[in-house]
Amino acid sequence: MAVRVMLIEDEAGMRLLLKKIIEKHREFAVVAECGELAESIILFRRTRPEVVFLDIGIKGQNGVECARVLTELDPKVKIIFATAHAEYMPEAFELYAFDYLLKPFSVDRVDRTLDRIAALANPGTAEPEERVVKSEYRRDKLLVKGKESMSFIPIPEIILIQRENNSTVIYTERDSYVTSASLAELEKKLDPEQFLRSHKSYIINLSRISRIEPYGRWTYVVHFQGRKEDALLTAEKFEEIKRRFV
Repeated sequence: MAVRVMLIEDEAGMRLLLKKIIEKHREFAVVAECGELAESIILFRRTRPEVVFLDIGIKGQNGVECARVLTELDPKVKIIFATAHAEYMPEAFELYAFDYLLKPFSVDRVDRTLDRIAALANPGTAEPEERVVKSEYRRDKLLVKGKESMSFIPIPEIILIQRENNSTVIYTERDSYVTSASLAELEKKLDPEQFLRSHKSYIINLSRISRIEPYGRWTYVVHFQGRKEDALLTAEKFEEIKRRFV
């Protein structure tokens, strides 16, 4: 059965382009399309798509709010933002956006996103070079056990996780938490669409990055919104971030 797709885009030409790209993949079917946010809610309820391509700036309105409504109606829906507005990326990934396509994007970029979704729908069919990203990471909090207590940390508030002095420290905007859990253990509990193992000693929240600067020949420093701490990023992971967002 084909994966049902909805297009929310006020430019008719862009809707047509996306539709043609999507319909070249036999695993997908476009079941609804519109250019109005208000209409999109009605169509979403009627057609129940599994994937939504959503422009953020539609006739002066903010599509991020529309995405919130859609994810409340169906928490499993995969939202793919397709927009020229890079500034909404942090907010979009807090909504567990499956992907964020910056216009003008290439056909190949859309194809890669569709291939990942198809691999999730049909386990075992993923291409060897494409890492299958699990979208079922819907838990809201990360449980961290201390010696005499337990902390429940809201996952969207995590900025970075770092190995320090044989312990692991989780940083949020307001607090920090020390745990004996390894980075590998925590990495398994976090959505790889939102979090990246940037270096052997760091996990970073992609939606909280403010800027990246070179640090030596093969390493970069990542700065974040809301914390003075920074993280290291390998050259390989730097290229991965560029592939995700370009």
